[in-house]
Amino acid sequence: MRKLGALVAAATACSLALTGCGGGEAVEEARPAASNSGGGAGSQPATALVLGKPASVKVTAGAGLNAAPFDVSRTVTLPAGWTAAVYARVEKARFMTFTPSGDLLVSQPSQGKVRVVRAGKATDFATGLNRPHDLVFAEIAGATWLFVAEADKVTRYAYKPGDLKAHDGQVVVDGLPDTSTPELRGNYAHVLKNIAVKDGKLYVSIASTCNACVEDTVSDPRRAAVYTYDAAGKNAGRHLLATGIRNAEGLAFRPGTDELWVVVNNRDNTLVPDDRDVDGDGKSDKGKRMSQFVDQYPVEELIKVRDGGFYGWPFCNPNSDNGTHNLGFHRDYELNRDGQKADCAKADPIDLGLPAHTAPLGLTFSPALGGAVIPMHGSWNSTKPVGYKVVFVPWTADGPGDPVDLLSGLVDLKAAKPWLRPVDAALDADGSILVSDDLGGSIIRLTPPK
Repeated sequence: MRKLGALVAAATACSLALTGCGGGEAVEEARPAASNSGGGAGSQPATALVLGKPASVKVTAGAGLNAAPFDVSRTVTLPAGWTAAVYARVEKARFMTFTPSGDLLVSQPSQGKVRVVRAGKATDFATGLNRPHDLVFAEIAGATWLFVAEADKVTRYAYKPGDLKAHDGQVVVDGLPDTSTPELRGNYAHVLKNIAVKDGKLYVSIASTCNACVEDTVSDPRRAAVYTYDAAGKNAGRHLLATGIRNAEGLAFRPGTDELWVVVNNRDNTLVPDDRDVDGDGKSDKGKRMSQFVDQYPVEELIKVRDGGFYGWPFCNPNSDNGTHNLGFHRDYELNRDGQKADCAKADPIDLGLPAHTAPLGLTFSPALGGAVIPMHGSWNSTKPVGYKVVFVPWTADGPGDPVDLLSGLVDLKAAKPWLRPVDAALDADGSILVSDDLGGSIIRLTPPK
């Protein structure tokens, strides 16, 4: 699993009944969804988080935790019976993990720090880092280590029970591309790194530098890719695992398996790839940039990463015209119009498409909950704000089912602006879910009914 921490002790095993554009000829025919894909009305996972009807819930904030945005009354939408409370305040909080001792670690890339939260108070655990992002505990050769993904390297720290300060770090991988890489001239759109560790192997996501460009597909190391390394060496055993993944976040192994799953932030400003009539004027809009199309395409992604896999970017975009499961691709009109750059029919299908521009960042599995919790950071270029919520994806025998909202109501509708932007989720021992927020600088505790 991506996070070594106390998992939820137990949950009732029961089924969650899920409730709840097309037009034009696809350039590459969408692959048909499996007949029992786990999506759609009537599909039911074997076990799943029990979600009640949506209810408006006031967020409680104790003394010392009630600075803006909690200096005024805030309400969120949660399943009936759930509660929400401010757990801690950490400026620009990003990724989290619990220590084996039960303390919460939170990364602050903007501050170059990892913070530790105990009894609601945050103190420095590690400082002077280069935009630290993802945090993962793993056992290597009988010792417990904290792995920290920095912008240009991955460092590991020996951990002893109760530690509130990091010991001296050991660099496992360095030389990762960042804004100091000469060819990039200070420009790197997705410089923060995400990682996972399993069976002595370190998995590193090296995201794209751009919206859509060919340069990242020929760089060394490849960008928009996932690599593996020896978790106990230094730059040892480098292996290119998969390509065509624009910005893989939340790397996580599905519990009890060797399946690596990631959520992907896809490209923006996609041109219409075929002869569909987007604006309804009776004419083809092929090759145009149109807000009606850009708002819906391409979907973000939840994918299982296989060794040798190619997931499309920047030459192929997921085709969600006929659903959101097991997606094939359109050829990208700008970079692969004639199909010469990549054969989109041979790209690995997308397991689950998530709404475009919602920017999923974290991915946290729980066997007890029966699925995955995915915080969505929210859009920057959609004509209407989308994302800004946390969704739950129940797991079926055939993979991910249809997402359902867990936490929403985070946008001020009058101002059309969010007041909280979810990043990551962590599971506490008492069954609650902690959600980090890098806009309001908070950690929110979501507690299910007893």
